[in-house]
Amino acid sequence: MIEIIKLNPSRPEESEKLQHILSRNVGLNAEIMARTEAIIRDVTMRGDAAVVECTQRFDNVVLSAQTMRVEREWIEELAARVDEELIAAMREAISNIRYYHEKQMAKDWHVEMANGVRLGQRIRPLQIVGLYVPGGSAAYPSTVMMNAIPALVAGVERIVVVTPPAQFSQNPVIAAVLKELELFEVYLVGGAQAVAALACGTQTIPRVDKIVGPGNQYVAAAKKLVYGAVDIDSIAGPSEIVVIADDTARADFVAADLLSQAEHSEDAAAILITTSEALAEAVAGELIKQTATLSRREIIERSLTEYGALIIVDSIDDACEMVNRLAPEHVEVMTAEPDVTTEKIRNAGAIFVGPYSPESVGDYFAGTNHVLPTGGTARFSSALGVYDFLKRTSVIRYTKEELMRTAASIERLALSEGFDAHARAATIRYE
Repeated sequence: MIEIIKLNPSRPEESEKLQHILSRNVGLNAEIMARTEAIIRDVTMRGDAAVVECTQRFDNVVLSAQTMRVEREWIEELAARVDEELIAAMREAISNIRYYHEKQMAKDWHVEMANGVRLGQRIRPLQIVGLYVPGGSAAYPSTVMMNAIPALVAGVERIVVVTPPAQFSQNPVIAAVLKELELFEVYLVGGAQAVAALACGTQTIPRVDKIVGPGNQYVAAAKKLVYGAVDIDSIAGPSEIVVIADDTARADFVAADLLSQAEHSEDAAAILITTSEALAEAVAGELIKQTATLSRREIIERSLTEYGALIIVDSIDDACEMVNRLAPEHVEVMTAEPDVTTEKIRNAGAIFVGPYSPESVGDYFAGTNHVLPTGGTARFSSALGVYDFLKRTSVIRYTKEELMRTAASIERLALSEGFDAHARAATIRYE
């Protein structure tokens, strides 16, 4: 089911399996892009009418401009159906996520320079954000929490939720988390048409400043196409985990954590990098044993066969170097000296340190954000956070004395670029 590979980390290109894992297709094909572009164009031109038609065509649900928005009473009624113990767990998770993200808040600052010049930066939240909540066969309340709470902490004035209509009433847990977060502006619209409506605005759905939240390929394509008209969080690829472990790690723990990512989808990647051949063989056995008990067994088996690997290297330093090349979404460290190992990891969306820090604590409860860079983008990007919902504005206050002192330098620089009007704007003030 999963391949054991002995690898020279200085020449990882020698492994065909590793190259296969790295080449996972996270792109969007031309046909999907073309269909999505047509939907966006239609919604831009016709607004609500196009949204209603698309919803009937793709979701087989008849809406109108009047029934598109969910009544607050219905949200509260659905939320009341959710088990109280789940509500309690949800509230504790919300508290943890809010506490962690409050630490990320930035503040205005300014400095006093020579001759009375004052320079600074003003921090303000975005005014309106769109949150896409996916439909499908399952409900993901954690997705709502991870996307909405940083925006709320940042001070975003208005969060507009869109979600496919068919599943909303069937999964009351989504209504429950919306109620807990007091998000009551909800529209029963999904797919590319929902993204288009948020990006350009319709007669009913407001135009937003930024769109966040995962979705299917059409949602991802729509977000890519509207970027620039609005901001987006990212175009997320398949989930991935890399576990670094030595002979001190428990095989059943490692296997369980690999499976926690493999169950996401058939193209999820689950990789162990270890110095212990015995551990690799034990993990292989545990994967077979544990997979047999899991509800998403078929997905897991295909994921592990296609994109899973147990990689044996000579040293933990080699393992860390491989992780830095892969720059994965999740990294777990189960070594004799986990803190030492962790310090050597530069590129990762999130790092889970020690045998009692499974990736699932980050997904649901610890408070850190589970919206993470995938597909190697941890080389240059970070987890979703409060900073993604803040704008930074430069503030400049010059004095007459300082402008007179520096105008000649400004003039020279402007003229070197061929911008004599720029130069004139400075020199006119002392002529």
